[in-house]
Amino acid sequence: MDDRDLLAERFERNRGHLRSVAYRMLGSLSEADDAVQQAWLRLDRADTDHVDNLTGWLTTVVGRVCLDMLRARSTRREEPSGLQTPEPGQPAPGTGTDPEHEAIVADSVGLALLTVIETLTPAERVTFVLHDLFDVPLAEIAPILGRSVNAAAQLASRARRRVRGADPVLDSDQARRRRIVEAFLVAARSGDFEDLLTVLDPDVVLHVDATVAPTHHPLEVRGATAVARGARAFAERARYARIALIDGRIGILNTPPGRAALVLDVTVTGTRITAIDIVADPEHLSSLDIVPLLIEPGHR
Repeated sequence: MDDRDLLAERFERNRGHLRSVAYRMLGSLSEADDAVQQAWLRLDRADTDHVDNLTGWLTTVVGRVCLDMLRARSTRREEPSGLQTPEPGQPAPGTGTDPEHEAIVADSVGLALLTVIETLTPAERVTFVLHDLFDVPLAEIAPILGRSVNAAAQLASRARRRVRGADPVLDSDQARRRRIVEAFLVAARSGDFEDLLTVLDPDVVLHVDATVAPTHHPLEVRGATAVARGARAFAERARYARIALIDGRIGILNTPPGRAALVLDVTVTGTRITAIDIVADPEHLSSLDIVPLLIEPGHR
């Protein structure tokens, strides 16, 4: 058996695992198989003599391939094709002959989890799947995304919050989310404390990046009362805020005269806001897809 045959044999031992990784990112069996095939082509052309952990190396390659595929979907403005589940009697994604990889997907892939993952941005999906589901270190994920380790950590944290708090049925209603975010913005402009409490979840969490935090360190504020007080202080600046799509989700873009722009990346669960990420770091902002929308009702 020559070196290429040995490499192919090692790849086949990883195929089930790689298919599971790709399926959880893409939600499509056929696309997962395409991603795995791309990984093999890259492996076949690569110099892996100094690769100690081939499984880890292949996992990151599949992550990069899936990220490219997800970004291509977004560029073409494609709607998700819908989750593809195995036919009766067909092995679950990732099922193979390796017992270790069989154990990884012994319970198949939860449709509820996949449905929530479908709501994440490409970068969030790749980060969440690799880090939270397959324990890939953030230091290895960051180069895939073209971001710093800290930025990757922020993505992982944001994705984790969305997955834990998401309601796949309610969160499919973009118009409902917009109404809730608009209500928050109108209440912030007017400084109406009670109206703010109406749209904020009691356990809402506000994250402020170091660029705009008073201490110049990332800041976290918990609880509706504390967040509402902060929003009231934001009233003057909120006059220059408008509703926007932030990486495809309803959020707020703020561009006050003479000040740096910032965005409020808002997480809505059910009928309340459960998390707000205030982002002003120029590097982070440049990585976001921001599309201002028409002036919302209540704008003054």
